Amino acid sequence: MCGRFAITMPSDAMAQLFDAAPANDLPDVPNFNVCPTTQVHVVHTEGEQRRLVAMRWGFLPKWYKAPNGGPLLINARAETIAEKPAFKAACRARRCLIPATGFYEWTKDEAGNRLPWYIARADGAPLIFAAVWQDWAAGDLAFRTCAMVTTGANGPMSQIHHRMPVILDPADVPLWLGEAGHGAATLMRAAPEDALVFHRVDPAVNSNRASGPELIEPI
Repeated sequence: MCGRFAITMPSDAMAQLFDAAPANDLPDVPNFNVCPTTQVHVVHTEGEQRRLVAMRWGFLPKWYKAPNGGPLLINARAETIAEKPAFKAACRARRCLIPATGFYEWTKDEAGNRLPWYIARADGAPLIFAAVWQDWAAGDLAFRTCAMVTTGANGPMSQIHHRMPVILDPADVPLWLGEAGHGAATLMRAAPEDALVFHRVDPAVNSNRASGPELIEPI
């Protein structure tokens, strides 16, 4: 599961990192509280060119008659993505990447209060989330939409949540994007146990209106 994340890398740095041509309408960065249904940075391959574009985080299957025409699909489970009607075509032909600096998960205390945690790579490198995308249109509305792929949590992450995003290494990118042949399914696994670090952060991030670098500071 991943319901919020942070991205602090400038758009031109993302384009350079992934050797992708940047679009002109990319979301503002830094953003320390990226929420579902907002526009996010996405890398996908179009022809022989990688592109860095904006997509709505919240996958819309073609049969939705409106953006709220069914469940909000921000995550796709690795275990079932190839069979689920909403995702199976995208899993085969429309895989993409979502860059991030870190992401949030929540635990609860004895009183039921939601306690946020911030998770990032232990080596300080950007996170590369595996994702899938889908074009959707109805009437005058048209969106390019995406969902992150998740898998069962590794040992350390399971202390916080039983699911985690599929996090790719840079060397995995060509295979996930379909540039290096078949076999992307082998990448849908939990990150190594020493790959991530995490710390508690202020409950201010529980509000989708919260912003600012203080959201990721340890408490």
